[in-house]
Amino acid sequence: MMTRTRTRSHAATFSFLRPLLLVLAVLSAPSHATTSTGTAGGSGGYWRLLRKSIGISAMHMQLLPDNTVIMFDRTDFGPSNVSLPFHRCSFGSSHLALARDCTAHSVLFDLPTTTVRPLTLLTNIWCSSGALLPNGSLLQTGGFGDGDRTVRLFSPSVRHSDWVESPSYLAVRRWYASNQLLPDGRVIVLGGRRQFSYEFVPSDSPSRRHVFQFPFLVETWDRDAENNLYPFLHLLPDGTLFVFANDRAVILDAAGNRVIRRLPFLPDGPRSYPSSGSSVLLPLRPGAAAEVLVCGGAPRGSYQAALNGTFLPALRTCARIKPADPNPIWFMEDMPLARVMGDMLLLPTCDVLIVNGAAAGTAGWDLARDPVTSPVLYRPDSPVGSRFDVLNQSETARMYHSTAVLDTYGRVLVGGSNPHNGYVFANVTFPTELSLEAFYPPYLSAGPRPRLLNAKAEVGYGEMVTVQFEAAGEYYSACSALNLEVVAIAPAFSSHALGMNQRVVVLPVMRAGWTPQQFVYEAVVVTPPSPEVAPPGYYLWFVVHGGVPSVGVWVRIA
Repeated sequence: MMTRTRTRSHAATFSFLRPLLLVLAVLSAPSHATTSTGTAGGSGGYWRLLRKSIGISAMHMQLLPDNTVIMFDRTDFGPSNVSLPFHRCSFGSSHLALARDCTAHSVLFDLPTTTVRPLTLLTNIWCSSGALLPNGSLLQTGGFGDGDRTVRLFSPSVRHSDWVESPSYLAVRRWYASNQLLPDGRVIVLGGRRQFSYEFVPSDSPSRRHVFQFPFLVETWDRDAENNLYPFLHLLPDGTLFVFANDRAVILDAAGNRVIRRLPFLPDGPRSYPSSGSSVLLPLRPGAAAEVLVCGGAPRGSYQAALNGTFLPALRTCARIKPADPNPIWFMEDMPLARVMGDMLLLPTCDVLIVNGAAAGTAGWDLARDPVTSPVLYRPDSPVGSRFDVLNQSETARMYHSTAVLDTYGRVLVGGSNPHNGYVFANVTFPTELSLEAFYPPYLSAGPRPRLLNAKAEVGYGEMVTVQFEAAGEYYSACSALNLEVVAIAPAFSSHALGMNQRVVVLPVMRAGWTPQQFVYEAVVVTPPSPEVAPPGYYLWFVVHGGVPSVGVWVRIA
């Protein structure tokens, strides 16, 4: 059995959050609920409208461990389509958000009931970043204007909870920065508009905010388009950080404040905002090297061309690299559809879904054309040449400021799209979109789903854990480890074609078989070996049998 690793908690230094840093109760996944009929199904998946309007445009989105999804846009849009309770309003307030109107710019969506609860934001959260903390609370950093140095916390374990905000917590303004949860429970906040540095939350000193200069962001900054905003961050299994900006990447030892490796240039053009490709750390399997996947983007010069009314075709290429290889190289592949501003989601089957975005132009106000409404499925373990499938399309264009997250049921929630500086619903090419859809990947139509019956609410590192699952019918008559996987998924904070902190760890199955109960099986798995492989916190565990996943169950790695 693998050894258990202990790490030091930094929560004690995070003084303003201390009263709300509560350990969340792990809830079993509730029964499936939707509100409307779907469109075409079959092997290409299908779409279902969950709500015609959630009242705001879902520019940012995060699944929380109580099976709610928090969403928000920006506080200076003007009135949204969902009101705040009058007692929360403060007309004439020094807070710009409340001085303008009495509407919400953040909502909490409940998965089982599809109901929406308005939340209160006091500072501008536009183009901010986020990470789910080890205790299940959402940490949210930066933004624009009065929110660019703000740190916010939302704790779903608190009844009728709302945002708690701490202005001026960050050392410098962080607008278009990226977040990554680290093995010790801290969060690194890296980059931002004209910020070539990073810092940590909580900081090492409550009275002094340390900023660490990062010249790599200076090197990757394009004078006419930047192209290094919202860098791609991935925590590698050795505890170092893969950092990608523009068209290149480095390996950062954040604890030692040093770049320890430079990786080759990626051809074809920039992939970071506003060229806005997307990236994932491919599922981590025992004994296999970590790989990073980068897909889509826009050719160099696309941003300026779009400002002048010319919308250049987006990039079609995907690239994979093993950062720890002695001589790492980018392996190039062509997607069936070119895409900019696409969201990449890791699925319980260890495949990658690419959804949303456009075939021409870049991110920015009305700077893209030709919406790509068909998701693409990428199977990283399939032979080269047979990895991509084009799936059934949505009827809704999801352009700039769209989002997508995997939910507890194994669906992909898709929302947002607002390429305007305000809510605009008429006389424009792509109106502001307030709807929320669910995409049902093909595995949800592939056969009967196993049902995860029990899993420990909390586990440590390197533990042997028994999980039981139920499955009926001859389809499961040959239960074996060869046809079974148990995966732990850290949910993504989705914004601007990034899925910050999303992670899939495949748990080794030591043995699997029948139990005395009819149609009930069990598997003994080993939890992740260290916080470098799986940072502490809440994960959705899925049993995947014959390529069909169960509903997810929340398990906390402590």
